[in-house]
Amino acid sequence: MSKYADFESLREQAVTLRREGLSRRQIRDRLHVDNHDILNRLLQGEPPPEWTKRPNAKDDLRDKARELRLQGLTYDQIQLELGCSKSSISLWVRDLPKPPRRRTPEESSTIARRGWERTLQIREEERLQVKRAASDEIGTLSDRELFLAGVALYWAEGSKDKPHARRERVVLINSDPDVIRLHLAWLRLLGVQDEQLRYSITIHESADITGAEQFWAECVGSGTEHFGKTTLKRHNPATVRKNTGDNYHGCLTIRVLQSAALYRRIEGWWYGIVGAASKPDHLNRA
Repeated sequence: MSKYADFESLREQAVTLRREGLSRRQIRDRLHVDNHDILNRLLQGEPPPEWTKRPNAKDDLRDKARELRLQGLTYDQIQLELGCSKSSISLWVRDLPKPPRRRTPEESSTIARRGWERTLQIREEERLQVKRAASDEIGTLSDRELFLAGVALYWAEGSKDKPHARRERVVLINSDPDVIRLHLAWLRLLGVQDEQLRYSITIHESADITGAEQFWAECVGSGTEHFGKTTLKRHNPATVRKNTGDNYHGCLTIRVLQSAALYRRIEGWWYGIVGAASKPDHLNRA
């Protein structure tokens, strides 16, 4: 404290600088006050200048929430009006007087439920907006981009050869029709003909088997002559399945006939991607 012995004089200087619009860092450097606690005491009671305040995306919501609270609205009503969480509302208006109760518990419960539904709706709209914007960022795919995406997709989802189990054949099984469509587009880019493809379905026996077969045939654009016998998975009554309903179509397996040579190239392409991504100059490559 010997360095700050003349505390009142130092505080007077700090307050003057603060009122001139200097930030804490500027005052610290100007007065050579390195002690955080001492600086707090010097500036106690002095609000920061406006230019140092960080903008808050929810400032407008906060001001509106306080305005509604002063009008006598409850947290539930404010949530219904603004679509923000009650925890945020509580933080923003907790210093304001509580309005008198004007409704029954049942009415309050109904309003609370409607407020939560509105919150969920806003969150879903925000999620969809982010997804749409991200989708637009992709634009069109060049052949090379599709080629690289297809290699990565196959190595993540396709059958792979192991030293203890030789499987040098191109086989992919998936339940996502978008994955299937991308995989097929990639195979056609590689020159694989439709005659080289064979399909088969694996599905729970309790599902709509005929509907699933029709769905996958339309998805791949192939007739039934390229489909093998559907494999049925036995239903265990003790198991609670999540994959049910109209959107459940089982899994589709795509096999490429006589594909050992193609598989070896895919494995080589994959490790080529890994090696290229590991090089120190990968950020500078076009």
